[in-house]
Amino acid sequence: MRRIAMLALLMTGACSMNPRLDIPKPPVAASYPDAAAAEPASAAAIDWRTMFGDPRLQALIDLALANNRDLRVSTLNVEAARAQFRVARGAMLPQVDANGSYTRQRIPTSTAAAGIGGATGGGTGTAMPSGFEFGQYSANAALTSFEIDLFGRLRSQSQAAFERYLASDEGRRAARIALIGSVVDAYLAERLAAEQLALTERTMADWNMSLDITRRQHEAKQVSGLELAQAEGQVQQAAADLAAGQRALAQAGNALQLLVGAPIPADLPAPIPLADQPIMTQLPAGLPSDLIANRPDIRQAERELVAANADVGAARAAFFPRLSLTGLFGFTSLAFDNLFKGDNRTWSFTPQISQPIFHGGSLRGELRLAKVQKSIAIANYEKAIQTGFREVADGLAGRATYKRQLDAQRKAVDAAERRTRLSDMRYRVGFDSRLELLDAQRSQYAAQQAMLELRRQELSSATGLYRALGGGDEGRAPSK
Repeated sequence: MRRIAMLALLMTGACSMNPRLDIPKPPVAASYPDAAAAEPASAAAIDWRTMFGDPRLQALIDLALANNRDLRVSTLNVEAARAQFRVARGAMLPQVDANGSYTRQRIPTSTAAAGIGGATGGGTGTAMPSGFEFGQYSANAALTSFEIDLFGRLRSQSQAAFERYLASDEGRRAARIALIGSVVDAYLAERLAAEQLALTERTMADWNMSLDITRRQHEAKQVSGLELAQAEGQVQQAAADLAAGQRALAQAGNALQLLVGAPIPADLPAPIPLADQPIMTQLPAGLPSDLIANRPDIRQAERELVAANADVGAARAAFFPRLSLTGLFGFTSLAFDNLFKGDNRTWSFTPQISQPIFHGGSLRGELRLAKVQKSIAIANYEKAIQTGFREVADGLAGRATYKRQLDAQRKAVDAAERRTRLSDMRYRVGFDSRLELLDAQRSQYAAQQAMLELRRQELSSATGLYRALGGGDEGRAPSK
């Protein structure tokens, strides 16, 4: 019992060689640019279904979360890291194996021990003129080279593996958020392509009607060939835009299907136009300090930093002695019936200590490598914070400017439509040339296309801000 207590004390009393870890302060400003003085709490807590209210978009996100291959790989990476942690943790515990064996051997008479035949007890040995032949049974439980972690080497390795497991889970969460944002962007791109194509088709139909009128007027000698050529060129340009729009719509659909990871069902809810998309665009950002708690990619970088610090501790502990134990307890007999009887017990106990003396500089190289990797982890952690700060700042700049830009563009569309109506009226009564009407029509078409693109950019910017704030994360990492 004393030996067991002493062994438990040695197992739990290991010191740690991990250096003190001071998490760097966020290398960013205390507040965001373009943020209100009393900015509300971060929008990261908003559920993605609340953020994206389009039922068709919600169904696509659900499909992507279930089928996307990149997210599936991230999930499998978490399982692999968890298995690696179990391997590292298992090295801290004793490994006990049960063994059973039977050995049959022959000893020459010249080397046979005196009286060995009488030691069988069960008559299993057979004496022969040239030697002695017998069988031996054994059963034992063996403790194989159990290292007592006096200086915390195994504990540091286990901690590093656990932190990397947590980091991989944070990486999966970051991949989940990125996937949601990518699906939204691809959906908006598809909606933009579809609506721009519909606008091109309507415009081309109007321009074809105008071209028919111009042709009849030209046949009646009422307009010149120059005006007819201008009308034909306008229609052909619309035809080129139509082909480009069809290509853009097909490619946008392909990109969306790749993200979803499965064929898009035909029974999805009808899409909502870009102008009416129920996506929240005025999101609160909170403070930069919220990013550390809300963004899984920053938490992932922090976990990697803790793991790198534990690697330094393991490399330090490698310079100190290692104490290992090997033990065996079992039974040995020449007869199977007597294996567990009498004085057939056997045991052995072998403590061993080893001290590194000369390893050709490999231990110092491993320690130096661990320290450099820790410095790299610090830089990656700080860069993750700076990247998150920049992404939020970009989103806030969009939040502050897109509404004003959209209002101005909407007025520009209204003005272009009014100009087209007036130009058409003046052309019909002969006050304006055909060239003036064509220019007005082209300006209206360009303004409407720009309006659709600008609305898509506003929604995409809001999505980017939501993603930058850590929105879409379903929870925290698991415990040990």
